Parts: sequence; structure tokens; C-alpha cells
Amino acid sequence: MSGPRFPVRAVLFDLDGTLLDTIEDLADGANLMLEELGRPARPLAEIHSFVGKGIPNLVRRCMTEDAEASEDEIAHAVTVFRRHYALVNGRSTRIYPGIIETLEAMREMSLQLACVTNKAAAFTLPLLERMGLMPYFGAVVSGDTLAVKKPDPAVMHHTCELLGVEAGQALMIGDSANDALAARAAGMPVLLVTYGYSEGMPVDTIECDGLLSDATGALARIQAV
Repeated sequence: MSGPRFPVRAVLFDLDGTLLDTIEDLADGANLMLEELGRPARPLAEIHSFVGKGIPNLVRRCMTEDAEASEDEIAHAVTVFRRHYALVNGRSTRIYPGIIETLEAMREMSLQLACVTNKAAAFTLPLLERMGLMPYFGAVVSGDTLAVKKPDPAVMHHTCELLGVEAGQALMIGDSANDALAARAAGMPVLLVTYGYSEGMPVDTIECDGLLSDATGALARIQAV
């Protein structure tokens, strides 16, 4: 892809919809939750549009998109979802094409790599281990690492501190407005993949520094420093 090259020392990756296609497991967890709670199942495409702001948001949307639910009911549903999702996490997940090649190439460039996700650590860390991606990352920041999640830029600054780089020396690669807004507010460039989730928002309508149809396209946009 064409576009300016970014002089960076680190690259931060989103997880769901960027590194890994996790939607089938998320949908299974959500529908097992809904079944236990006596609510109708939701189609995968609908759940696809609910992913991006963490488990509580996913559960809330499953519970309230076309019905009412009290805060106590939602809190209970989150607990039920977490129990079911722990059993299916990674079962049908796949690594997107080009991810391994991209991570290997970036490691050869001596770039610091991190995973920054709104998924809770209890699911993020086992999933990265199960998929064999953990060794690539010098830092993993999950949705409950801090009191805030993306799009709050504090998440990006914390990740850069863990890697020992300034925010302006890092590049974010994600799939949604959460990633773009967090990166912009932290002062770092951001590239978005076109194959991810993006909460139902057309990815080409999100302000960013470029779109990637394949993660390997990011390599042409990086100048390691």
C-alpha cells in the first residue's frame, strides 16, 4: 500500500478482529449465556457488531438490544458469560492470514511489540498462549489492566511505558474506532485492518493513517529507528 513510512520503535496490536478471528467463540459464549438465561439466541452477524468495547459491553448489548434488562440482570449475565466463554475461548479461533509473517518480520526489525485489547486478562493471556502468539509480545495490556479501556489514551501510554518507548515512537494496528481514537489521543499513528469487527461501522469511515487488507501491508509503512 502507498503512504508515508512511520519511524517507530514499537508496534501495538489490537487482539480481536486484528490478530485473531475470535467471533465464533464469542458468539458461542454469548448464546450459551442467553440460553441459560432463557433468552433467544442471536445470530453471529449481530454479535459481530457488538464486539469491541469489552465483555460487559458485549453482554449488555446481547441483553438489551431488543429487550429490557436491569443492571442486576446484566451483572449476573456477565458472570454467566464469563463462565461459558472460559470453556470455549480459543476453540474455534484462528490467526488471520499474514499475522505470523508480519510479527516475524517486525521481530527481525528489532521492533518492540505489544498486544493492547479490551478483552479481560483472564481470557486474553490464555488465548495468546493457546494460539502461540505470546512469545512475540513484550507487553500485553488487557481491558482490566487499568481502570479504563480503549479509546482512553491512558491504555496506550501505559503500554508504551512497559515497552520503554515514547508514544510518538509507536504505531497502533487495530480494526475499530476504539483503536483509532486511542492512538490519535496518545499521539501515535494508526493503521486499521479492513477484515476486522469495527462494531458495525464501515472501517473506511474511521479517521486513520491507512487501511490494511492484510497485516503484511504494515511492513511497507514502517521505518524502524
